[in-house]
Amino acid sequence: MRLREINKMRYRKHLRVVFAGMAVALMIITVAASTLFIYLFSSPDVSHFMHNLAGVAAAAIIVFIVLNKYRQHPYMVEVVYVWDLKQQLNRIQRKLRKIEAAVENNDNDAMIITNFMYRGSKQLYELDDNTITMEGLVGKIRVLDQRMGDAGLSLSTDTYNPAMLNRF
Repeated sequence: MRLREINKMRYRKHLRVVFAGMAVALMIITVAASTLFIYLFSSPDVSHFMHNLAGVAAAAIIVFIVLNKYRQHPYMVEVVYVWDLKQQLNRIQRKLRKIEAAVENNDNDAMIITNFMYRGSKQLYELDDNTITMEGLVGKIRVLDQRMGDAGLSLSTDTYNPAMLNRF
């Protein structure tokens, strides 16, 4: 995965529309599916909890399928990029303790992974206007930049490869 610049206003607008669409679709499909399940498989004197739960599950599956189908649509570019970036950062976060230990031992791959994580996190913070933790992150980036410079590594995130995580 490569970090790339995205238009913050476009991203926020598209994210709001996608989430609003998901919420509306989930509500409509849930009610329709639950009503259909109750009509087809129930009688008036029993609990409809399981039918309602099946309606919610059906709605979630349908929305998931539709989102997957339209994942490559130009309208979804920024939203999908941020979703993928968050997944990649979560993968790194799960292995962070081992990666940080390797950074202390000047492991090149660990420094490249950490560089990607810091710069990806910085991009997410900027997109979400999360200024509270930005100062601490910028300090960590400066320290890592110095360490990577001493090791002769490029500060570019283009050398990051998700397969590097398999070592940790």
